[in-house]
Amino acid sequence: MTRRAIHFLITLWIALLPGVALAVPVTDLVIERAEQEFGPTLPTNGSFSVRMAQGTPAEGEFIKEFWIDPDSGQFIANLVTERGDIRRIQGLAILNIPVPVVTRRVMPEEILTEADIQIVDMPWARVHSFAVTEFDGLNGMQVRRMLTPGRPVHRQSVIPPIIVARGDRVIIELKYGPLQLTATGKAISDAHLGQEVRVVNLSSNKTITAVARADGVVEALF
Repeated sequence: MTRRAIHFLITLWIALLPGVALAVPVTDLVIERAEQEFGPTLPTNGSFSVRMAQGTPAEGEFIKEFWIDPDSGQFIANLVTERGDIRRIQGLAILNIPVPVVTRRVMPEEILTEADIQIVDMPWARVHSFAVTEFDGLNGMQVRRMLTPGRPVHRQSVIPPIIVARGDRVIIELKYGPLQLTATGKAISDAHLGQEVRVVNLSSNKTITAVARADGVVEALF
C-alpha cells in the first residue's frame, strides 16, 4: 500500500470517529461562502484573496452565517469552531481577476506588441464592464486614446490596425466571377481589415462602398 493511500485511510478513519472533526483553514471557509454569495455573477477566472481581522481563529468547522459587501469585499460571519463555539469574525474577501494592462504610456496611433502588455491581478470592482479583459484584446491593436500603464484599458481606446486611412490613394479591386478589374481610388474614411469603407473612384468620380482587404487595397461591393 502506498504512503498516499495510508494517509487517505487514516484521514477517513479520523473523520468517522464520533466527536472528532477535521478543522479547515478559516480563509478557505470564507472563500467557499464568498463564491456561493456571488453565484453565477462570479467570473470564471476570478479568485478571492482574504485578509482576516487580528485575533481570528486560524481554523474552524464551518461558517454558519455570512454577509459580504460585493463592492468593498468587507464581510462578517459567524464561525463554528472545533469546540462547537460560535465566533464572530470579519475581514476582507477581495475578488480579483487577471487583466491585461500596458507597461508604459502608449500614445494614439501606436500598435501594441507583447512587450507592451502584462497580466496583473486586479480587484473586480475596479474593472469596469467596458474594460479589455483578454490578452488578445490588446496585442496587435492600434491605440486611439493615450493609455496609462497599470490601468484597465477601455475597449473603445483600441481598434484593429487601420490599413486604409482617410485621404489615402487605394487600389480598387472589382471581382465578378472570372472578371477582375482594378482602378485607382481615394478613401474618404478609415478602415481596418474587413471593414467597409467609402471610396471615390478617381476614373468615374463616383463614390462606392468597398471592403478593406489589405494595406491600401479595397474590394468593391455590389
